[in-house]
Amino acid sequence: VQLVESGGGLVQAGGSLRLSCEAAGSIFSLNRMAWYRQAPGKQRELVASITNSGTINYPDSVKGRFTISRDNAKKSVYLQMSSLKTEDTAVYYCNAHIVPERTVEYVYWGQGTLVTVSS
Repeated sequence: VQLVESGGGLVQAGGSLRLSCEAAGSIFSLNRMAWYRQAPGKQRELVASITNSGTINYPDSVKGRFTISRDNAKKSVYLQMSSLKTEDTAVYYCNAHIVPERTVEYVYWGQGTLVTVSS
């Protein structure tokens, strides 16, 4: 099982960007999915999460600007980012709790995609 991310890049402050993450491999159950980010010199932090029943959580720093969604048929999670600020610059990581092939649940991480917001 692996998570494949796409959609990062360079954007001006106030702009928008959409990140995508697809889970590939043999998957029995795709549970909680989330996006985290890590800026230089800072700890990795939660950006948004969504359960398989659709419960969503955002920290105050992105609430109202970011939207997480998922497509279970495509085994994918998305992050629509709007009104981007320079402080949103970071490497963004996809995270998923997955049960592969009727085994126990594991936590998987994507390789990370860089989002740079210029002033």
